[in-house]
Amino acid sequence: MTLKHSLGTQTEPATLRVERLLPAPVERVWAYLVDPEKRRTWLAGGSMAEKPGGVFELRFQHTELSGEEAPERYAAYRKTHTQKSRVVRIEPPKLLTISWGSESDTASEVTFELSPKGEGTQLVLTHRRLPDRKETVSVASGWHAHLDVLDDVLHGRKPQGFWTNLSELEAAYEAHVR
Repeated sequence: MTLKHSLGTQTEPATLRVERLLPAPVERVWAYLVDPEKRRTWLAGGSMAEKPGGVFELRFQHTELSGEEAPERYAAYRKTHTQKSRVVRIEPPKLLTISWGSESDTASEVTFELSPKGEGTQLVLTHRRLPDRKETVSVASGWHAHLDVLDDVLHGRKPQGFWTNLSELEAAYEAHVR
């Protein structure tokens, strides 16, 4: 397997960090985080809250990302999957922290930090409070696959097969995560 981008790193047992240089200015990348129509092209549509404490819905439609249908192992994801999240912190256009998988205060959290780098944007994604190794491997491969789609979208390319990529990434992260 040849990875297009470096694997994320586990900065502590319950924290994953993924860095990616994206081919677009900060404002454009920010729009792909907060505009539900743009966000659905690489992650999930739904709604968006604009202030800390605001609850919003992520609507995952994975088949739409690359046109590849989920294999049997992921059959549950052939249908739309929804999750509620909450904005924890928002500083447009450079920082967004959201709860993940729940709007509760005990949910894991994802922070997106954006900074200009040359003509592109340095994205640092940090997912905190992951409950165990199995979830860390799942989250790491999922974020990596979704960010690969975002990279393709920003480059104006048709995204590669999401599920094929995810399966290969799961194997890589299985060997990589402590």
